[in-house]
Amino acid sequence: MLATRTLLSKQTLAALSRQPACFVHHGDYGNWGNTNVALVFSGCGWWDGTDVHEAVYTMYHLSRNGARFQMFAPNQQQMQVMDHMRKQPASGENRNMMVESARFSHGQGMMQMQDLSKLDVNTFDAVIFPGGHGITKNLSTFMKDGKDCKLNNEVEKVLKEFHRSRKPIGLASMAPLLACRVLPGIEVTMGYERDESSRWGNWPNTNMVQAVKSMGARHNVPYVDEKNKVISTPTFMWETDYHYHYIFDGIGNMVKHVMRMSTK
Repeated sequence: MLATRTLLSKQTLAALSRQPACFVHHGDYGNWGNTNVALVFSGCGWWDGTDVHEAVYTMYHLSRNGARFQMFAPNQQQMQVMDHMRKQPASGENRNMMVESARFSHGQGMMQMQDLSKLDVNTFDAVIFPGGHGITKNLSTFMKDGKDCKLNNEVEKVLKEFHRSRKPIGLASMAPLLACRVLPGIEVTMGYERDESSRWGNWPNTNMVQAVKSMGARHNVPYVDEKNKVISTPTFMWETDYHYHYIFDGIGNMVKHVMRMSTK
C-alpha cells in the first residue's frame, strides 16, 4: 500500500511538472478557465477613464480565483483628456476609449482588448465594470446630466442583457450608477451617504449616492444583491492615505461573489 501511494504521488508530481505553472493553481471557485468574465473599460486613468488600480486589482483577483477574462471598451472618443498632474483638461487632445484601454492588455493588443459592440452575453458568465471618472464622462453623460444621464448604447445593452440572462454584474466605485440608471430597484453600495471626514479620510462623491437613490436604487452598505446578482464595492469613492490594501481587499470580495454567483 505504501509503495502504491508513493508511485501515485510521483505520477501526480510528474504530471503537474509538465503543465504550465498557471494551470497548477486552483481558484477558490473551481479550476482554471471554468469561468469567463467580461471586463468593460472606459479609457486609462482615474480622471478620464478606468482607474488603473481598480482594473489591475480586478484582473489579479480574477486570475487568483481561476477565471479567464476578456477586456472590452467602446470604440469611441473620450469626452475629454485630463492632465493627471494638474487635474485639469488637456487642451488639444482627443483619445479613443478602446485604444487607451488597450494599455491594460500587457502587449496583446487586439487579442485581449475588443470593441464593446462585439461582446456576446452568451459567451461570458459574468461582467465587471471597474470604476474611474470614465464612468461619468465616457460610458454615460452623468458629468453633464446628473441623475437624468443617458448611457452609452452598448453599455446599456450589455447591462440589460446580463441582467436578463441572470448573470452576475460586478461594479466598482462609480460604476453602480450605470446599472442603477437602467435596472430599477437594484441594491448597491457606493460607500457612505454623507461625507463623514475623519483622520482616516473622506467621502467626497456622496452626490452620486443621492443620484442613484433618485434613480430608484436601494443604497446600503452591504454590497451583494442576491436577487439581481449585482455586486458592488466603493473602492476609490473613499479618499485616504491609508486605503490601497482596503481597495484591493474590497475588489477581491466583489470578485469572489461574482465567481460564486456565476456557478449558480
